[in-house]
Amino acid sequence: MTLTEETLQFIRLHRTDNVSSLALQAGRHPGVDMPAAVTQIAGWQAARTKIPTWAATDGILYPPHLSMEQCSSELTADYKAAIVAQAGGERHSLTDLTGGFGIDFSALAAKFERADYVERQEVLCQLARHNFPLLGLKHATVHQADATEYLQGMEPVSWLFLDPARRDGHGGKTVAIADCEPDVAQLEPLLLAKAGRVLLKLSPMLDLAQALHTLKHVTQAHVVAVGGECKELLLVLAADTALQPDEVPICCVNLPAAANVFTFSRQEEQNAPCIYADTPRAYLYEPHAALLKAGAFRSLASIYKVEKLHPNSHLYTSDTQVEEFPGRTFRIDGWSGFGKREVKELLKGEKKANLTVRNFPASVAELRKRLKLSEGGNIYLFATTLADGQKVLIRCSKP
Repeated sequence: MTLTEETLQFIRLHRTDNVSSLALQAGRHPGVDMPAAVTQIAGWQAARTKIPTWAATDGILYPPHLSMEQCSSELTADYKAAIVAQAGGERHSLTDLTGGFGIDFSALAAKFERADYVERQEVLCQLARHNFPLLGLKHATVHQADATEYLQGMEPVSWLFLDPARRDGHGGKTVAIADCEPDVAQLEPLLLAKAGRVLLKLSPMLDLAQALHTLKHVTQAHVVAVGGECKELLLVLAADTALQPDEVPICCVNLPAAANVFTFSRQEEQNAPCIYADTPRAYLYEPHAALLKAGAFRSLASIYKVEKLHPNSHLYTSDTQVEEFPGRTFRIDGWSGFGKREVKELLKGEKKANLTVRNFPASVAELRKRLKLSEGGNIYLFATTLADGQKVLIRCSKP
């Protein structure tokens, strides 16, 4: 991609401007490639929060909106690099078979002596050749090729990284490994013939239990959330590993708190003791999204010595505050059933509240309408079910 100096100067002068307004000004700047300028300005604006190191690097060029939307954040890319660094073993060479915009590749490549980026889209390869030297990745080589074809002919490497496409031909999101492109389950023997370790990035919608049964050489799984939203499912494969699906360690993290990783196995989850509360206590706990996705329910109760409200509610309670609980913590100010009088007494005329439903037969919107509450304020309401089947409304505040 080549931009004229006039276009580059326009980008520098207007990179904080509203891109929708700029797109209408092409007639006022005949020497500017306005579509390209708008793409670069929109890309830089997204990069400021998603990939700040790239945004702070002069000369970086950005792809169209869809590629920016689909690319990893710097936070999740750095977490992948940490997985590789902590895994041990050889880190001589890396091949990323699905390079994309290169965020994951750039973070991973910094850990290796040699790194190969593979991508079938020509425009992304052009951007990679331009951007990687600016990021200090002078040992990176760019290959425009199909992932499966390249894999079949490549020399063995220390690590492979693969982020299979998670959308079908009609733009819908896929949730099964077999529906991804390429099909990792089918390629697993070849992947492990070409690398000592394989790092897979999969959809957060994927059924983790199914994935652990489908792939035969998973040595660890990582469920990654960012700011409370589940973003990625990462699997590490190793040819010399033959763990049973229920033995695989599952690491749950809610970034940016990368140091606080909760690790368990499905076998440990099945065997963990779990006490159910008769009633809500003084504090209420809501696990973060990665824990909920991974299914660390009994394990949380066992390790943090809290009581679960119901087998399917996934809310916990205790008499004294557990400071290190991985998720949101609330002080319980009261609770009630759903009788008209008791709800009125619990709400005390409040018109605003932050409402959450867990294991409850109504949606947030339905319950908000019923309770005549708007969103917001400093009150937190949880509609849920207790162990004896009673439907309750729990009023909380931040501790």
